Amino acid sequence: MTGPVPPAPARLVSLDAFRGLAIAGMILVNNPGSWAHVYGPLRHAAWHGASPTDLIFPFFLFGVGVSMSFSFAARTARGDTRRDLAKHVARRALIIYGLGLFMAAYPGFDLSTVRVVGVLARIALVYLVAGTLVLALSRRAVLAVMVALPLVYWALMSWVPVPGFGAGDLSAEGNLAAWIDRAVLGVHMWSGGGGVYDPEGLLSTLPAISSALAGLFTGDFLRSRRDGSPRSATSVHLALAGGALVVAGLVWDAFFPINKPLWTSSYVAYTTGWALVTLAALYWLVEIGRFHRWTRPLVIYGMNAITVFVASGLVARTLILWRVPAEEGSGSTTSLYNLVYEAGFASWAGPLNGSLAFAGATVLFWLGVLWAMSARGIFIKV
Repeated sequence: MTGPVPPAPARLVSLDAFRGLAIAGMILVNNPGSWAHVYGPLRHAAWHGASPTDLIFPFFLFGVGVSMSFSFAARTARGDTRRDLAKHVARRALIIYGLGLFMAAYPGFDLSTVRVVGVLARIALVYLVAGTLVLALSRRAVLAVMVALPLVYWALMSWVPVPGFGAGDLSAEGNLAAWIDRAVLGVHMWSGGGGVYDPEGLLSTLPAISSALAGLFTGDFLRSRRDGSPRSATSVHLALAGGALVVAGLVWDAFFPINKPLWTSSYVAYTTGWALVTLAALYWLVEIGRFHRWTRPLVIYGMNAITVFVASGLVARTLILWRVPAEEGSGSTTSLYNLVYEAGFASWAGPLNGSLAFAGATVLFWLGVLWAMSARGIFIKV
């Protein structure tokens, strides 16, 4: 997996489905009817540990890496030079970051307090660094970087003392990553962390790069299967590698706890392992078993992933800010978002199931929008 890799084969439906699964999962967990009524698996772990929701973002970054392998190979085959690819990487990273900044600032656009990091900012930074490494270094050197980043991050978080807390403190306030974010970002941090930490902060982006690079080498491996190797062996190899990484993450957890907000090194191993297992299952079903019709909704989601993430976030924010009368004659108001949830879902399904039904309906709504776009050949490439 570290030597020369052949050009990209035909598009893998299982890969498109994997990417679509990640973005549909993001839409589902980001849009409950009420944050006060959410089933446990659809919440992030309180701090240490990982719920199914904590797999979604690293799955997406892993998919970014897999897609990078295929995309770079296809562009090179079309005659793009390294300089062309570098321009493409920089431009795409800048656009993704700009979209993230726009989402964070909307609708007030108060740049004095806007959050300058976030989900899209992390995707942009990871893509920029990973793409630059791929273009500047040999695959063997990139592999060394992928392995080194989690180890260096572990060492920094364990041994570098934080003023007022000492070394190795992994609490929300006392860890090194949070201290750096407070010192550098100040008021431009995530408001949900109370100004103490940011789950998409600066230092914790380093191990996130390895999540994407693991996807890159997985993409290289999938492309190398053009040599006539049995497809069943491909699926088995992915599953075995994934299982080994899940176990490694659980073992590492005893020394450096699995933690999504800190994107700990054990979290990288654990989530990458599950990404490989999931991709192996999809590969087995779609590429080997030819059970692919059911993947159409996921593929459609994957084709406009960044677009639907941005659009769904802006629409949800608008509905939350849009005030409407709560009850006729009461004089009080509520958000249009809450009114739709209360009247359209909680009224018949109850608060908890209604909240889940609202989230599910949101996923289906955006699937309908994307399906209409797909039918008209509209694919917004970012």
